[in-house]
Amino acid sequence: MKVNIVLVEPEIPQNTGNIARSCAATGAALHLVGPLGFSIEDRYLKRAGLDYWKYVDLKYYNSFQEFLDLNKGANFFYCTTKGEKSYHEIKYPEDCFLLFGKETKGLPETILKANYEKCIRIPMLDNIRSLNLSNSVAVILYEVLRQNDFKNMQIEGHLHGKE
Repeated sequence: MKVNIVLVEPEIPQNTGNIARSCAATGAALHLVGPLGFSIEDRYLKRAGLDYWKYVDLKYYNSFQEFLDLNKGANFFYCTTKGEKSYHEIKYPEDCFLLFGKETKGLPETILKANYEKCIRIPMLDNIRSLNLSNSVAVILYEVLRQNDFKNMQIEGHLHGKE
């Protein structure tokens, strides 16, 4: 199973670092589509990802078109506050791509209109614009993993010293 998290033009390094840590913990690949709003050498990015960067399957693209060209035929879901369907109403295949837009604007409307049947949203109160990007990624990522029975993941925890 390979879930793919795609950040299109992310702007805030701490969010991307937090998302990288979620990807490391779940085995999801992280695709960064430029232009990025920060340097990948940014100290806040590195700090948010802690020492988990070595576990992240990280891919870079210079543009959205390059991303599309290199991932033809993939199963894309566009995460947006403008979607009609809630993320929990979708049956996700094991190998899917979850696309998220930049923090200040989301995914471009042209992309959403061209793929509206694959647009999904997280329910929230109508007077709130959106959730934090890293929280949104975590919510939807774990729904995909739950639907696929958390395949290849450690399910049970263990207390130290407990027999």
